[in-house]
Amino acid sequence: MNLTPWFITIFTVIAIYHLDKWENRYLKSVFDWVPAILLAYIIPALVSGIFGESFADHKIHEYSKSFFIPMAIIAVMSSLSFKQLKSIGWKPILIFVSGSFWIALFPVVFVSVFAESNLVKDVLAAQEYWKGLPPIVGSWIGGSTSQLVLKELINCPENIFLTILILDSILVNLWTILMFQGIKKSNALNRRFGITNPEMPCELPKNDKHAMSPVTCFISFVFIVLLVNVFFNSFILKIIILSVLGFLISNFLSNWNYSFVLKLGSILILVVMAILGLKLSFSSFNIGIELLAFLVIWLISHFIFMLIVAKVLNANIAWVPIASMANVGGIATAPAVTAAYEKKWMPHAIILAILSMATGTFWGMSTIYFLKQLI
Repeated sequence: MNLTPWFITIFTVIAIYHLDKWENRYLKSVFDWVPAILLAYIIPALVSGIFGESFADHKIHEYSKSFFIPMAIIAVMSSLSFKQLKSIGWKPILIFVSGSFWIALFPVVFVSVFAESNLVKDVLAAQEYWKGLPPIVGSWIGGSTSQLVLKELINCPENIFLTILILDSILVNLWTILMFQGIKKSNALNRRFGITNPEMPCELPKNDKHAMSPVTCFISFVFIVLLVNVFFNSFILKIIILSVLGFLISNFLSNWNYSFVLKLGSILILVVMAILGLKLSFSSFNIGIELLAFLVIWLISHFIFMLIVAKVLNANIAWVPIASMANVGGIATAPAVTAAYEKKWMPHAIILAILSMATGTFWGMSTIYFLKQLI
């Protein structure tokens, strides 16, 4: 058995994990624009190219699909509880859900309305770029975990996936800058939109019980994933079952170790991305201006739709950029943007980001279903 892909994967994950934690301002600036997940995808491809080998058909990809991805799913899903959501309040959650809804719905509406356009006929349909849209939905709602699952579900080609990753990275970084500036104008926008007496979220509940040991959590995950693999063959069915089990675990085990499972999920995502990078070839990489314009319109319309919902609900406009970053940016950027307006809301932004991670795969599945009816 050729162990080279395993060594490349392990090297990539360890290197990126430690570099990302290194408090060096030059490295931090690099990771601000080239996220760890993108590097985890590109580095194995570069190393494989240097060795002059292709590992696209190696058995490591089977291990990733049957073990690492399911482990990442149950880790992410077990990091959210109903008690945490209840403390945020229904209005911010509804604004957040409306943003997710628009992200999942927009490509379906666009393809339906502009079915005869060059973008739909020549790019999305003929070149199969439509298969890159569900991974974008997964990325913008659920983050890297959902993006990876949806890539596997739709069988997105590697060259299209690389294009999506790079465009996604560029747009999310630019969007984060805009949200940092936009949230500072929330009070002025509240006055302009006539929003009065916006509600303040409750303090998040604290878990006073001693958290379960990381070893116990990890062994539990391994046992559950192995058991699910024994009884079920369908990848989609495995994802649904593990998602439900993860959510039940987080809500019924009072001493569950939420911080550990989040860290475990982030490491597993790096592992899966590094393994995917072994399939990557740069020869067919291409970025079209029409696709970029489509993504920009998609992102801006998502924000406008949430603004309308916030106005209807008479909710603080600050929740719009917070909900947008919880969707698009994720668990790292959502609290950072929130801190520019109200530091006390940072834990609530994290919970919304975790809700995004927990629901992204299912939103993406709905997008896949409707797009298959149209294309």
